[in-house]
Amino acid sequence: MLILASTSPYRKALLERLNLPFECIAPHVDEQRLEKEPIDAMVQRLSRLKAEAVAKHYPHHFVIGSDQSAEIEGVQLTKPGNYARAYRQLKQLSGKRVQFHTGLCVCHQGQTLCHLDTSTTLFRQLDDSLIHHYLEQEHPYQCAGGIKSEGLGALLIERIDNQDPNALIGLPLLKLVDLLHALHYPFPWQQST
Repeated sequence: MLILASTSPYRKALLERLNLPFECIAPHVDEQRLEKEPIDAMVQRLSRLKAEAVAKHYPHHFVIGSDQSAEIEGVQLTKPGNYARAYRQLKQLSGKRVQFHTGLCVCHQGQTLCHLDTSTTLFRQLDDSLIHHYLEQEHPYQCAGGIKSEGLGALLIERIDNQDPNALIGLPLLKLVDLLHALHYPFPWQQST
């Protein structure tokens, strides 16, 4: 059985794409960044903490933990939470490169495999009317950096460099399949009839 250690609707929707049965369980971990902790190290640590927090209660399940954060010039971009903060963040991103770090961790029967995906995103020059339109339509206030690349965020982005487009949304599915294979997850097509 698969468990997604998350309450994120975005991660849930991504995992549903694999058409595998799973359930979501909140990991209840402290997601605060440690003092002087690099952002990529933070998402790796938090994805592992989330997976391990749930796996200790479900050791025979395959437990997936993931975390994402964005940074610009070494400064963390948080979930803006409201229009005003999202507007300020997007003004700051205009014409700049932003790194979105997505940590992934899978735990099963005492084994833990982890991965870090970094997507570098180049933003267009953003004018006030475009930012306003995007925020009014998408309401991306619970997304890292206020960016929903899977929707109207495409209007804001000039280029994305990454290995897995799903990672930018919050769950690197391509690598997840690799980690599940490595942990001998019983995919439906591998089961004898």
